[in-house]
Amino acid sequence: MTLIALSVLVIALLIVVLSLYLFTIGMLLGNIANNLDDCLESVKTILGHAQVIVPAVEHINRTGGVVAGALPLLYGGAERIAAKLAPPAPVPANPVPNLPASGRRRSRLMDTVGFRSSSH
Repeated sequence: MTLIALSVLVIALLIVVLSLYLFTIGMLLGNIANNLDDCLESVKTILGHAQVIVPAVEHINRTGGVVAGALPLLYGGAERIAAKLAPPAPVPANPVPNLPASGRRRSRLMDTVGFRSSSH
C-alpha cells in the first residue's frame, strides 16, 4: 500500500513540476512574441523612412560614379602639376643598387622545374 501511495505522490509531483515548467516556457515565448511584434513595427517604420530617401540615394550613387570615373584624370593631372613644381631629385655620384645585408639570395625557383644555371 505504501508503494502505491508513493507512486501516486511521485506522479502528482511530476505533473506539478511539468506544469510549472510549461507555464514558464509559455511566459517566455509570450515575451519573445511581444518583442518580435515590437521589432516588426520598428522595421516597418524604418522601411517607411527609407522609401522617402531611396531616390536621393540613387542620385548620390550616380554622382559618385561620375566622380569615381573622373578620379584617374584628376590624379594624373595632379601628378603632372606636382612634377613641375617639385625640384629634381639629386642624382648620387655612384648609383649602387640596394642589396640585402646577407648578400644576394639564390632563388630555388628554377630548381623546381629542372633548370640548373652554370653558377651553381
